[in-house]
Amino acid sequence: MAEKNAVELFDMKVAHVGINANDDKEALQFAEKFLSLMGLQINETPVSYFNDSLIEIMKKNGRGTNGHIGFAVNDCEKAMKYFEDRGMKTVEETKKFDKDGKCTFVYFDGDIGGFAVHLIQK
Repeated sequence: MAEKNAVELFDMKVAHVGINANDDKEALQFAEKFLSLMGLQINETPVSYFNDSLIEIMKKNGRGTNGHIGFAVNDCEKAMKYFEDRGMKTVEETKKFDKDGKCTFVYFDGDIGGFAVHLIQK
């Protein structure tokens, strides 16, 4: 029997796609374009603009050459181990933890096709 893949093991879904902008003004222009085209409402955070929960536009070039892809998983720690066993290294300083000390967010080192990859706990 074949080993289950990450989607099956961790109920993995694309949480959002991140796009790098050069500055706040350009990021807002991108966000307004998605609002105009798709009706995705804009929510500003200190470092980015979100269009709904689907698109995150970084105000200053974030991780990844072009941006990042966030994957939502049902167990961030187990998913992190799964990917580490396959050669991906985590970026320690990006880890976020819940009140019980369980990792709920992490970026992996490097890009795939110009995009950084991170996991986020559902």
